[in-house]
Amino acid sequence: MINYLKGIVANIAKGSNRVILILEVNQIGYEIQILPRITGQLPASGEVAQIFTHQQVKEDQIVLYGFGSAAERDLFRQLTSVSGVGSQLAIALLDTLGMQDLVQAIVGGNIRILSKTPGVGAKTAERLALELKNKLSEWRQQAGLTTPVAAGVPPAIQEEVEMVLLAMGYTGAEVLQALQTLSQDSSLSAEGNAEDWIREAIGYLSR
Repeated sequence: MINYLKGIVANIAKGSNRVILILEVNQIGYEIQILPRITGQLPASGEVAQIFTHQQVKEDQIVLYGFGSAAERDLFRQLTSVSGVGSQLAIALLDTLGMQDLVQAIVGGNIRILSKTPGVGAKTAERLALELKNKLSEWRQQAGLTTPVAAGVPPAIQEEVEMVLLAMGYTGAEVLQALQTLSQDSSLSAEGNAEDWIREAIGYLSR
């Protein structure tokens, strides 16, 4: 399994439905399908880039999918584990909503947001929310984030914040630190809005 590739950007070809990056690594050009939204984050042609990859082996071909972070790649894998969600639909979900909004929609069971992605109907959206929220909940337990961090954090909000931040690639220790710090903000605690907590936690962890 190829975890990531680091090499020179040789070419980016944009088709009708797919964006293909040619990354030259040790004089070998790898063809990688990437999210259209990350093309703006890539360095110019001839410069070095690191791409996290997922390799899919089919009967007639081997496909490499590329992502800007390991967390994004791991979420792609979780998406494709859901019945009825193939690689192209998973790419479309990540590209249409972005990682943060996608994870928040899954955790919050927001079918309307999930259905904004072309090809995702109400039934698929419901299945995504149900199956992946259960997986993220198990992930949260494995990270040891199962006890209240402070009196100022409502339990339901704590659970949602922890699942979203873990899925975005933050460690359990980072999530705990952010929640403990934010719990001292009385105005934030009074609002009781998970989206506000998530936004503030990401801001705190990005400093």
